[in-house]
Amino acid sequence: MSAILVKIFATALTLSQVLVDPEAVRTSFDPVRDQGQVSQILKDGCTHMRRAFDIEDINLDDLIATAMDDPQAITGELKVLQGLSFNDLQASYRQFCKDEKVEPPPVDLSEVISYYNAAVAGLPDAGKLKGLKLPGVSVILDGSGKRFAEMYEPDHRRIWVPLSDIPMSVQQAFVSAEDKRFYQHKGVDERGVIRAFMGNLTNPGRPAGGSTITQQVAKNLLVGDDVTYDRKMREMIVASRIERVLSKAEILEIYLNSIYLGRSSWGIEMAAQSYFGKSAKALSVSEGALLAGLTKGPNYYNPDTKPDRAQERMAYVLSRVQDDGFLKPDQVHQAIGSLPSRVPFERTRRTMGFYFVDHVSRDARTLADVENLSAGGYTVRTTINPALQEVTETALQEGLARYELSVGRQRYQGAEANLAEAIKTLDATKDDSPAWKRALDAVRLPLYDVHWPAAVVVEKGKDRKTGANVMRVGLADGRILPLNAWEAARRDLKLYDVVRVQVIEQKGKGAVRADLRVPPSVQGGVVVLENRTGRILAMTGGFSYPLSQLNRATQAQRQPGSAFKPLTYLAALSKGLQPNTLIWDAPVTLPPVGGANASAGDSWSPKNFDGGRAGIMTLRRALENSKNLVTARLLDGGIEATPEQSLKRVCELALEAQLYLECTPYYPFVLGAQPVRILDLAAFYAAVANEGAMPMPHAIESVEENGRVVYSRKANTLVRLGSADAVAFYQLKTMLQGVLERGTARSLKALSPFVGGKTGTSDNENDAWFVGFTNDVTIAVWVGHDNADGKRRTLGRGQTGGKVAAPIFQSILQAAWERGIPKAPLNPPSPQAAKQMIALPIDLNTGDRLTDGQGRGFTEHFRLSWFGRLNETQYRLVPQSEVYAFRNPDPWSDGEERSGPDYYEDGPYAQGPGWLESLRRNAPPSRRPAEPERGFRWWWEDDAPRRPQRVDPDYIWRNGQVY
Repeated sequence: MSAILVKIFATALTLSQVLVDPEAVRTSFDPVRDQGQVSQILKDGCTHMRRAFDIEDINLDDLIATAMDDPQAITGELKVLQGLSFNDLQASYRQFCKDEKVEPPPVDLSEVISYYNAAVAGLPDAGKLKGLKLPGVSVILDGSGKRFAEMYEPDHRRIWVPLSDIPMSVQQAFVSAEDKRFYQHKGVDERGVIRAFMGNLTNPGRPAGGSTITQQVAKNLLVGDDVTYDRKMREMIVASRIERVLSKAEILEIYLNSIYLGRSSWGIEMAAQSYFGKSAKALSVSEGALLAGLTKGPNYYNPDTKPDRAQERMAYVLSRVQDDGFLKPDQVHQAIGSLPSRVPFERTRRTMGFYFVDHVSRDARTLADVENLSAGGYTVRTTINPALQEVTETALQEGLARYELSVGRQRYQGAEANLAEAIKTLDATKDDSPAWKRALDAVRLPLYDVHWPAAVVVEKGKDRKTGANVMRVGLADGRILPLNAWEAARRDLKLYDVVRVQVIEQKGKGAVRADLRVPPSVQGGVVVLENRTGRILAMTGGFSYPLSQLNRATQAQRQPGSAFKPLTYLAALSKGLQPNTLIWDAPVTLPPVGGANASAGDSWSPKNFDGGRAGIMTLRRALENSKNLVTARLLDGGIEATPEQSLKRVCELALEAQLYLECTPYYPFVLGAQPVRILDLAAFYAAVANEGAMPMPHAIESVEENGRVVYSRKANTLVRLGSADAVAFYQLKTMLQGVLERGTARSLKALSPFVGGKTGTSDNENDAWFVGFTNDVTIAVWVGHDNADGKRRTLGRGQTGGKVAAPIFQSILQAAWERGIPKAPLNPPSPQAAKQMIALPIDLNTGDRLTDGQGRGFTEHFRLSWFGRLNETQYRLVPQSEVYAFRNPDPWSDGEERSGPDYYEDGPYAQGPGWLESLRRNAPPSRRPAEPERGFRWWWEDDAPRRPQRVDPDYIWRNGQVY
């Protein structure tokens, strides 16, 4: 018995059961014992089908006779029937439909039963569809309430609507077009099967399946769409079971919400919005008929590309509705006049914000208990600023590429696509635009979120006149530009390769060129945070989401290096030290942490980034130039009495700022050795901009499900970091402003009136940071290599935060200003902080306060005591006598930017404490009389020695406070 005959009779066995007695369908028979029962089922099924043939006015006997006389007339181009033995088929017809005895039997029922049992084993449960709401689209709104993105599972871009919201005329259009007897059959329509069979014989080009609406629901949602006899058998049984579980209305509702109708739309509601810009409840008769016609083939009947074919199909649907008695002839005539007008097709392709949307999805799970946004039906209002998001991604991608170009690490690893075949095909068609341009417009590149323009190589060879190598690329706007690329890339590029370029517009009359860009191996992350609210305005977690879905802004922790130092300085300022406090930038060894349990080898002797030391300097200049030795010395009496207590204090501050869940007090921690998240570090710097009021970073404002609010963020409340007051935060803010004016980020000096910030570079230049803030936003930038393989890879000697990360920050900030973020000088102290400070001019290098006539100085803000007196701490950490003995005559070195030995390493200020002892023994006696000891001190008076003062007896403010 041929295999095709076995499959046909197994299918006939299935059809016979679901038509004759759908409630008694068996899915397993014994190949030996049940042959008689199976034979009877086939006979009953044939009797049922013959009646259906009679109803359809088709003479089955004549059809078979024709097939026997001329099989080719029946099989024609139907490959599925070619090779079928019509002799066996006729004998089977006589056996099961004429009830004749045929010897030998043409059908081996044991084979049929075995095939049937295997095909229908393990059928899905039709009860799953009861109360089913299919996954749909969730809409992500931006900060201004506009649609930013959609989230949905593949093949499920839909908006579910109840059947009651769909007009009856639209419902009937689908029923008339797809399943005329939907309300009469029980899942499988034998007359529909017959019509499909006869239609396939007369028109084999587009075969019809004869599936009912119920069968389509079973195929789409339960049994799959394999083009096999097995699937068809399973589909029929499941459809008959669905009819017993669901009402006709429930089945139709599922069907209308599940079908694909083109324009990336599943379901009637999404299709109505996509084609007509309206809800399904507002569809007209002709609009409903157009959509109903698309079910047969959304691409084949596409009204955008094949309007004549679509109009013909729409007219057919309307005529079927008329035949079924739901429309009058004049209504049909009016509706078929022309295709209904449609809104332009807006493709749902998104080119940015993929890391942000991923973050939103995770946050929704935590905040709103929404397990999966792509399950559909949610509207999520977020904080993102689309314009700022685009420039943030663009700046990071260009910054990473420029870094690799500058250090010679760029590598060309092949084109994203080659359009040679597409261009060859398009060359044969007539069109005014070049074939390469049309091919470039149509290609979908794998790195869909890379913001460099795509270009296709249209010329490669030698110039006929000069003999020089020539390579030109074509852009989507039609321009053809010379390509600037390194030699290895030029050698590997092929004609019609698609590459990414940066278009360089030359100043003046210079020629425009295209510079080759390639995906870098280095990675990065950026967060843009609104200071007063914590709203995440932009976020990117890597170079390209298709290349890596790890969000390095929120899912990775990296060593912040010197970007962490402001916490240590904040701790010192909150304990009363002033920015002009002098301190040694000199070698230091701190004792082991842990007391008796620590070993001598646990002591700590850090070094500056450049290996040098600069002698005595102010706290301000030390932070501006990122001095490691100064940061370490602050632990020894600058914050608390002992280094261990100071470490604990900085740890407490870091925990309060929510940089860590746990903090282990070890010395390198204060130099940024403990990894942090980009997002958390940005929040701390925003707190500095806010004088200690830290925002809670967030991406979601609210989540709604079908109009019902399931989560709404509470009114914004800033968290006050109580371990440091507003004065300490304001002083720190001005010191971070100096980082740009004079320090390690002085390449951004032009921004210093408007920005404060800090560079950061971890050991061996593995991580490069810049975190900066304006009055309104904080931008945190990190650049480095992933450590997934367990190896730490350096960015290269001298590749610091000021050199690698700061330019990316600058690009983002400049673009933010151009897009509406206010550009204003950093705010003065708040009224609360201003009451506790006084602004006085100082010498920036020495920290000395200046009086009238001493020239123009730097304005420093000093903390006042509770009694309104100046807390003088300039000489608290370094005795005044030592400072006066050796003034540093030169400007201060740069801790991160310099390399090699410090130029003070042979000078007295580079020797550190202790070098003064030998000088004191040989020093000449002082000409200035010693200051008499004071026998009494008020408890609030500072311990630092006062400089000698000349007092005029006639000075009228003699008893007042002298600053």
